[in-house]
Amino acid sequence: MKVLLAGGGTAGHINPAIAIAGYIRSREPGAEILFIGNRDGMEQRLVSAAGYEIKPVVITGFRRSISPKNIVHNVKTVAYSFRSRADAKRIIKEFDPDICIGTGGYVSGPVILAAAELGYPTIIHEQNAYPGVTNKMLSKRVNCVMLANDAARRHFDKAVRIAVTGNPIRPAVIATKHDDARRRLVGDDKRPLILSFGGSLGARCINEAMAELMVRSAHDGRYRHIHAYGEQGTWMPDLMRSKGVDPDATENLDIRQYIDDMPDCLAACDVVVCRAGAITLSELQVKGRPAVLIPSPFVAENHQYHNAMSMVNKKAAMIIEQKDLSGEKLCDTVDQMLSDPDVLAAYRANAQSMAIDNANELIYDIICEVLDR
Repeated sequence: MKVLLAGGGTAGHINPAIAIAGYIRSREPGAEILFIGNRDGMEQRLVSAAGYEIKPVVITGFRRSISPKNIVHNVKTVAYSFRSRADAKRIIKEFDPDICIGTGGYVSGPVILAAAELGYPTIIHEQNAYPGVTNKMLSKRVNCVMLANDAARRHFDKAVRIAVTGNPIRPAVIATKHDDARRRLVGDDKRPLILSFGGSLGARCINEAMAELMVRSAHDGRYRHIHAYGEQGTWMPDLMRSKGVDPDATENLDIRQYIDDMPDCLAACDVVVCRAGAITLSELQVKGRPAVLIPSPFVAENHQYHNAMSMVNKKAAMIIEQKDLSGEKLCDTVDQMLSDPDVLAAYRANAQSMAIDNANELIYDIICEVLDR
């Protein structure tokens, strides 16, 4: 099988594509897999780190607010759109895949549209309950739309072929064992390990609140931390130094721009502090990881809040809305979750009970069905 995948912009679009590729390889070790990604997107780093070849195109998204700067940007976006589709067609013809799969993000649009125009079988995957613009645009051109959440069905035309599969989980996330990952990351340290991140770009509010919690941990040694401050959070280490803590010289703090070993980090940690993106929550569930969720209020239909509440209502997570977030509030919430081992165990079991752990298999079955195999 020859498979071409396109998805990018954020880890929420890239990781599902990597998960799909990994499962295909597990079923068909001889499968040839190629990614197409934005030349300047983080997919270049993540896909290469996962061991797959990726070819670049150049694409940007439209800006909706009207200003001279945005008008110039949007004119360039139109030009990039035509060029990226032409580049995608060239790459697709050279690779000659059996099927092309899009997982969202700006790059997915021109690539999957080019594949459909060339007559290749195409499918797309939508991770959220409220579908993105790109996937809604592509839905009438592809052979099948795969959904993580059946609630997204109402946003597509009734003529579109729909399959509910859940969110693909990277095989490494599923396979990595707690004890092994814990040993690799913290040795025999028994203190609670908190994993925190605000998405691939970072989230200022989470970085600021986590700085307060980690400064406290630097002084009292109560917890260990792994924190990723993201592409736009490079100021965070200096913020902590201004509060009297050098993160590079504090043994229980591990502060990074990105987390490239997320399977180990998820398996090893006791609690996660993060946004409420669909893929993140699916990975928390499959690993049975309790979480303090801080949903982004800036997404369409406020879908992260609804994602978060699906876990909160099952007593699998706690929520702090961004408007209520502070360092003090975060410290109190984390302490509350970690103070009672029995409560923490219940959160863990409740999270795992929500997992759809065969999404990869269901997606592979759809691929085979589209290919009539």
